[in-house]
Amino acid sequence: MEDEDFEMLTEELPAMARAGEFIRSLDGIPWFANLGEPLTPGARAAAHMVADGLGFPDAEIGIVIDWDDAGAAAENFDWNSPAWEAEELLRADVTLQAQELLSDEAFQFVMAAAADVVAKSAREAVDEAASLGDVVDDGLKQLAIGAAVQAVHQALLALLVQGRDGDDSDEDTQHPFLAKFQLFEFGRWPVGITGGTFNLF
Repeated sequence: MEDEDFEMLTEELPAMARAGEFIRSLDGIPWFANLGEPLTPGARAAAHMVADGLGFPDAEIGIVIDWDDAGAAAENFDWNSPAWEAEELLRADVTLQAQELLSDEAFQFVMAAAADVVAKSAREAVDEAASLGDVVDDGLKQLAIGAAVQAVHQALLALLVQGRDGDDSDEDTQHPFLAKFQLFEFGRWPVGITGGTFNLF
């Protein structure tokens, strides 16, 4: 093995280990289990962490109480809004960092593996939650599944680069993408920031 190959492998292993642990945890997430419920202190803290990390520290946390309102909020989300642009810039940044850590093959493998697991788990959970809410709109259910898949993608990117310079401080755990994923761990659906309000279902 050439020195260059060994160095690349040494850099990849910690990131791959974090990715594997994260992917294995996805089946145990209580996806969409607490939709519309009052926020716990932990969920509220995570929501503020997301808003702060995206550059909207003054955003109010708004609770969406039912599927119809969640769908309306999701469908009316401005894809050219400052919040969306901030999220996209952050995603592009961590994507570049992750691709510097992993080979193309390793990067594609972990991202695809995570997407496969979350799509299955989230779909089952959405079907169950939707049946309790008498929701028959497949498009609305797909919006929720897509949000979960996106959150996992973003969180995995953040995890891959976490500690890349040997820094595993608490600051890393407060990455807005990890906080956003935490909201799904709390059984919520973070719909997005619109008009100064961070809408959570």
